[in-house]
Amino acid sequence: MTSTRKSIPVELTRGEIEDGLRKLGLGPGDATEVHSSLSRFGKVQGGPSTVVDALMNVVGEQGTLVMSAFQVSPPIPLTETEKNKGIRWKVRLLKEDSKEKTGMGAIVEEFRTRFGVVCGTGIHRVCAWGHDAQQHSQGYQYLLDVDGWVLLLGVGIDRCSSLHLGERVPIPKEIEEYFRVPEYLRRDYPADTWEIGYGGTPDDAWQKVQQEADRRCLIKRHRIGCAECLLFKVKAVVTIYEALRRADPFGLFGVEQIESSEC
Repeated sequence: MTSTRKSIPVELTRGEIEDGLRKLGLGPGDATEVHSSLSRFGKVQGGPSTVVDALMNVVGEQGTLVMSAFQVSPPIPLTETEKNKGIRWKVRLLKEDSKEKTGMGAIVEEFRTRFGVVCGTGIHRVCAWGHDAQQHSQGYQYLLDVDGWVLLLGVGIDRCSSLHLGERVPIPKEIEEYFRVPEYLRRDYPADTWEIGYGGTPDDAWQKVQQEADRRCLIKRHRIGCAECLLFKVKAVVTIYEALRRADPFGLFGVEQIESSEC
């Protein structure tokens, strides 16, 4: 007789997560920016606290964990009218002392409340634990200065906050216009209340950065549970992004450059 009972999904344990992180290349003393999705692992025994425990144990107190803990709501579903206006996503800004659940994910929510975690201030706050946590909580420049790592647990490179440091290299205004929120939309979604995603360029610049980093063999990969995980040095990849913005910004974003006609 054939059994019709469904198999029970195996839960990922803390030991298995730690083993996976070490195989990826993470180790004691590493300063590491972490971005993650709990659901991408599959079932995790103990939930987000297990992932945080595993991360802390692998890098140790002489290492550092750094996470973005932006004070924004979970993504709010868009209406068809909003989609037709070109809005790609929207979140509500939370007050500094808000006790509301943020939209940064279960692992971040668990991490930021842990003993010893230092949280920065402002909407785009950064939280850090371990060696030099206070300095790391002030933003990602310090991680760049100490040549730290980026760890992506089941998420893409577009989630990497520190890569925005490469945007200090300016790009032409023709490209910036692709992202500029029109005034009529800004009136409906004031910047002190909302963050919205609008527009976008023909090509995904983040993926081109990742492709170049892959070409140079800078990214380590390992699957933990069901999650594809990536580890790379932040300075090396930020440098790639800066170089591409400087050398060929139009090509990076897939924007056609219109030659000006001069008499």
